[in-house]
Formats: sequence, structure tokens, C-alpha cells
Amino acid sequence: MSIQPVTEPDGPGEPLRRQPSQRRSARRVERMLDACAELLDEGGYDALTTTRVAERAGVAIGSVYQFFPDKRALSHALTRRNVELFVAGIGRRFMSEDFTGWWEAVDAIIDEYVEMHRSVPGFRWLHFGDVFDLNLLDSVADNNMVIAGRLRALLLAEFGLADSEDLDRAILVAVEAGDAVLKLAFKHDPDGAPEIVAEAKQLVRGYLSRQLAAAR
Repeated sequence: MSIQPVTEPDGPGEPLRRQPSQRRSARRVERMLDACAELLDEGGYDALTTTRVAERAGVAIGSVYQFFPDKRALSHALTRRNVELFVAGIGRRFMSEDFTGWWEAVDAIIDEYVEMHRSVPGFRWLHFGDVFDLNLLDSVADNNMVIAGRLRALLLAEFGLADSEDLDRAILVAVEAGDAVLKLAFKHDPDGAPEIVAEAKQLVRGYLSRQLAAAR
């Protein structure tokens, strides 16, 4: 699964003024996003400015405005990159790990979220857009709905679950509930309180077990 965080085709919610046409420009945009992530970790969203991003990335302020009109667009693009990293990380786990059942796959998904929260710069401030925009990935569906759709596709492909509207709803509710509890885990512990992470796994697994049993 390849990651193309800032060179996707134009579409709803596209944060870039224009797409980088050369490799050098693409690398410059990536440096801007890296700088944005570092600054978010240091001072939060309110302290983020395009001037500070330019200084940290080592580019002229005009280069920032060439691609991003404001800090919201920068943060938007960073969130999209985080989502792609998250989905790609899950894909790698599904390819490299042997799961005895869907419940172990769910644990792996939560583990990937926790690891990103601990290790990916800027992730703890933006998550999937809840700081400033709930519709970064799609103009109609909010981000958790989009993420649920991608996770649903992975689970269907891996475990051959029967596709249905009930499964769609169950996975969406599980994503929303798990996201809320995991945010609680990181609220006062930068590494995520392990006992609350464990509760998130138990909550999601228990809920999906009941829903899948009812569907069968």
C-alpha cells in the first residue's frame, strides 16, 4: 500500500492551492508538513503560523503560500497524511501478522492508532481533523465514517464477512466509540493510559461480537 499524501487528484476537501509538479517541489511540501507537525507538538494549533512553518522548513514564506493559503490548509494536509499513514500501517499489519480471528485484527488496528499517537509528530493535536474540521477527507462524510469504510474493506477482504448495512453501521459505531475512549486514554497520559487502552479494546471487541453474532 503506497502513500501519496499530497499528490492525490483534486477532489472534495483538497487542501493544496496546486499540486507539486516536480520531485523537488513535492519534497519541499513534505518539509512544510513535517515543520507543521513539529510546531503543533511544541505549541499547539493556536501557536501555529505560516511564518513559523516557513522558518522551520527552511523555505521562503512565498513557497508556503504557493501551496497553502493558510495554517488551516497546512493542518488539513497534515491530517490527510496522518490518515494515509494510519491506513497504510494497518495494511502492513494485515499483510505481516497472522490473525486467528477478526478480534485480533481489531486489536491490531487499535495498537496502530496508539503507536501513531505516541510516535507520529503532530498526530496528537489533529487526530483525524477534530481540532478544526470534521470533513477533511470527504465533503459529505465525516472523517471517522471515511476511516470506518476503509477499515470495513480491510476486514471484508481479510475475513470474508458478509457485506451488509448492519455491518457498515456496526463498524462505524465501533470506530466512533473506540476513538472517544482512546482520546480519553491520552488526555492525561502522553503515552496513553494502558488500562484505558485495554478498555477501548474490550469495548470494541464486545460490541462487534454482539453485532456480528446477531447478523449471523
